[in-house]
Amino acid sequence: MSAVDSTRRRALTLLACALLAPRAVYAQDARAATVQRVARDWLALVDKLDAEASWKAAGARLQQSMPPEAWVETLRSERVPRGMLERRAVVATAFGETGPGLPDGGSYALVKFRSSFANQSDGLEEVTLEVEPDYTWRVIGYRIQ
Repeated sequence: MSAVDSTRRRALTLLACALLAPRAVYAQDARAATVQRVARDWLALVDKLDAEASWKAAGARLQQSMPPEAWVETLRSERVPRGMLERRAVVATAFGETGPGLPDGGSYALVKFRSSFANQSDGLEEVTLEVEPDYTWRVIGYRIQ
């Protein structure tokens, strides 16, 4: 191989790496991975119908909006009829500084899951999270359809 061919090959390799690098970095959003993990950990408690633990693990905004007894009833009425979880996959993760019914200037995330239950094959779960004063993401809202 000549020196020209070797230089050309290195230049093409560097160009390929430069073109691929931004996509690889974009695909590895650490915030998205973090809020998805927090949402899944919290949903694992909900899947076990552990109302007490899921309420305690939730953020202050959810706890202030619903006493534990109301959360127990909500969990029973919304999750029990659907049956056991069969599968759950993230379909979207979004971040913002506001949201419906939320004060402006916060750090919020919405993670949407396509979920399948024993008695409902095509469900949608939305988990809203907020960064609290201790810089920890916590669940402040849950909706299931």
